[in-house]
Amino acid sequence: MHFALPPRKSSNPPPYRPRSSRGGILQFIPGRLRRVRPRAMVLAGVLFLITLFYLLSGSGGSGSSRSSSGKRIPKLAPTGHPPVVLVTVLDDRKFSKGYLEMVKENRERYAEMHGYKTFFPSVTDYDLGSAPSSWALVPAIRHALTTFPNCRFVWYLDQTALIMNPKLKLDEHILASGKLDALMKKDHPVVPPDSIIKTFSHLRAQDVDLVVTQDNETLSPGSIVVRNGDWARFFLDTWFDPIYRTYNFQKAETHALEHIVQWHPTILARMAIVDQRVMGSYAERAPGLEEWREGELVVRFGPCKGESGPQTCEQTAQPYISMWKQAFGV
Repeated sequence: MHFALPPRKSSNPPPYRPRSSRGGILQFIPGRLRRVRPRAMVLAGVLFLITLFYLLSGSGGSGSSRSSSGKRIPKLAPTGHPPVVLVTVLDDRKFSKGYLEMVKENRERYAEMHGYKTFFPSVTDYDLGSAPSSWALVPAIRHALTTFPNCRFVWYLDQTALIMNPKLKLDEHILASGKLDALMKKDHPVVPPDSIIKTFSHLRAQDVDLVVTQDNETLSPGSIVVRNGDWARFFLDTWFDPIYRTYNFQKAETHALEHIVQWHPTILARMAIVDQRVMGSYAERAPGLEEWREGELVVRFGPCKGESGPQTCEQTAQPYISMWKQAFGV
């Protein structure tokens, strides 16, 4: 689903006509204010500067707290222990217990190899109201950030996916600054194939807080990385807004993500799109989809019909189960 943009201004605006300079800066001040005594205006200016200094110093902000002695305690950045938390929401209403246990083992073995942690909430842990169960990924990421406040990144990987290459460490394969700078697509349409909203051409890896892939139709949040921090909480709260959950988007949280990325520059300015093969190739062969190749990090069994027939995804996964276990030495 593509969203219309506000009308553009005319490309042939009328010539600029400067206002009369008579009266200097006072011409911009309403007449009633011009009649205020100079001393009162000076006092108002001083109060404004005091207020501005108070806000900028963080005395009234949420970025710090105060000790019992009254000294301000700065908010500490995440220590990076663990560096990555791997999150997968499990739904035993749609998938068999054996399949979900296999998915958990896949994540746990990968995490253990690289010093990461895993987090496996159930879809029923979250009150989604009438929204589709796929929305659970958003509060699950938020939940992981609360449970592991010192982690550096959260990697959400859908239950219809497997990690296939244990040698590829996420924070080196994708997230290292030099690596991400080379991987991310700049000045690239957000919505394939030709959205007029594009990723920022000047974006640097050090400024990226969200890493996502695309398929041939839209953004693909089945494999998504979020950097821990205040921006992450703002982003997740925006994405999970009740307005979007009740809007009845055709692809639920996927189209909601597509919407907020296009309409909120604050989010677009922190997002990097990487090639689907980097962390989300598909098992199925279909036009416009990147089919998984041996050696790639992740294979996803989507778009499969897991919601209407769980065996469809599980059957698609069967050839890859023995492959990942062999790669992991299981």
